[in-house]
Amino acid sequence: MRLIFGVIAVALLAACSDQATQPTKDSTEATQPPGRDAIYAAATTTPEAFVRALYAPYVAGGPKDATPAPGQDPIFSRMMNATIGADFRIAKGEVPSLNYDLICGCQDQGAFTLDSVVVTQGETNAADAAVAFNNAGETTRQTLKLQREGGAWKVDDIVGADGKSVQDETIKLIEAAGH
Repeated sequence: MRLIFGVIAVALLAACSDQATQPTKDSTEATQPPGRDAIYAAATTTPEAFVRALYAPYVAGGPKDATPAPGQDPIFSRMMNATIGADFRIAKGEVPSLNYDLICGCQDQGAFTLDSVVVTQGETNAADAAVAFNNAGETTRQTLKLQREGGAWKVDDIVGADGKSVQDETIKLIEAAGH
């Protein structure tokens, strides 16, 4: 009887170790079309999967999903949402400073390619994703500052190639407006 259990245990260990060495494809890439549902699913996996899912709709021709109200977008952290919401509130019917798509850094989209994603994770709940993409013939480089909140990765800030933080620059404008 012990021999049978021993053989079963060895077989199970071998099967588990064989599966561990097999590369796995991110399930969100394989089963969901680009869009918000795929982004939300990828946000619960790895920083790189989340970032790739963020840019997948642009590569596929542009986001098709409705965008949540400013300051209420689940892809952004609480702090980033608060900053975006405050920017729109102080605009009071005028054009807010964040009047463009933060993920592509653009107002208009053309042919789009995601050229590279390099993720550096220093802490368990924080990571930086350096991305390079081409939109309508123009190459853009930016760093997404990621934060894990509630078990999902969120964009906490975006730093352009010029080193300027979207969040910091927007907070400066909000403070200058007396808010």
